[in-house]
Amino acid sequence: MFDRLQDVERRFGELEGLMADPSIVNDREAYQKHSREHAELADIVDAYRRYKAVADEIETSRDLLDDRDPEIRELAKEELSRLKAERERLDGELQNLLTPRDPNDNKNVLVEIRAGTGGEEASLFAHDLFRMYWRYAETMGWKTEVMSSSVTSSGGFKEVIFMVYGKGAYSHLKFESGIHRVQRVPETEAQGRIHTSAVTVAVLPEAEEVELHIDPSEIKTDVFRSSGPGGQSVNTTDSAVRLTHLPTGVVVICQDEKSQLKNKNKAMKVLRARLLDRMIQAQNEKIAQNRKDQVGSGDRSGRIRTYNFPQGRVTDHRAGITLYKLESVLQGDLSELINGLSTYFQAERLKQADAS
Repeated sequence: MFDRLQDVERRFGELEGLMADPSIVNDREAYQKHSREHAELADIVDAYRRYKAVADEIETSRDLLDDRDPEIRELAKEELSRLKAERERLDGELQNLLTPRDPNDNKNVLVEIRAGTGGEEASLFAHDLFRMYWRYAETMGWKTEVMSSSVTSSGGFKEVIFMVYGKGAYSHLKFESGIHRVQRVPETEAQGRIHTSAVTVAVLPEAEEVELHIDPSEIKTDVFRSSGPGGQSVNTTDSAVRLTHLPTGVVVICQDEKSQLKNKNKAMKVLRARLLDRMIQAQNEKIAQNRKDQVGSGDRSGRIRTYNFPQGRVTDHRAGITLYKLESVLQGDLSELINGLSTYFQAERLKQADAS
């Protein structure tokens, strides 16, 4: 482990030199690349330097155990006990930091919520989930921006796509991808029967221009007039934008803004994120050919969570977490769920690292 830590510290120093080089500073793409790597290594280097400082203090305290003054020997003994505990804590922190991490963890995210089975009830629950994530983002001090939405006559969402801007947004929200199932009595249900509906959530890391180049000649752009629920005209200009990535067939439509340029910029962000997600999924599928366990792959094929209204219960089926605080969760209190999932998947990654 320590040979690896020395390599990391050496690379950290190299990056600091590179980022001060005028030729790198003037090269936007190179500077951003080195800056991202520098930020990724900063926590490891900081913990390693604290570890080395504590190790030096331990040696000093050991020398004082032989001092003639009994008071100094007693103080050294107490200090040695404290320092050893701190060294053990830092050792665990370093092992955790050296565990392979998702390179997208610090990125902003694109969240896509779509109503699935259940008709209007599913669209209403899609709106509930949108509000839940929006409020969670607020508690984290993150910014949010709706990119595109399709509203139903009842006030629900057939689909809503929004960006979350904030450091670590992807690391917190990436395990939300999957099928979210709701069990409750719809407002339109006269006999009080419980209905089950489903909503799909996809969490995609934002793709920056420097890491994912899209050839403009491979994008077909169509403009048309926006329309709202019931087909009525939202405005009388061709402000809505549809982008089609010809090589993959990925289509993105944005029409929430009155400005065609703003809709196009939003559509490009969504398109870039979806194409990056395709790359990530392809990489995970390739890895999965040699490894049965796909923990952390972001596979969105299965049901991940159930929201049971009659029991006031939320159950995450992957980590086996059950909370009887449904209303609080839907108001954005996701910290217990997200922390539990992070701990669960971190443990799974450590198992994989030990096995390999």
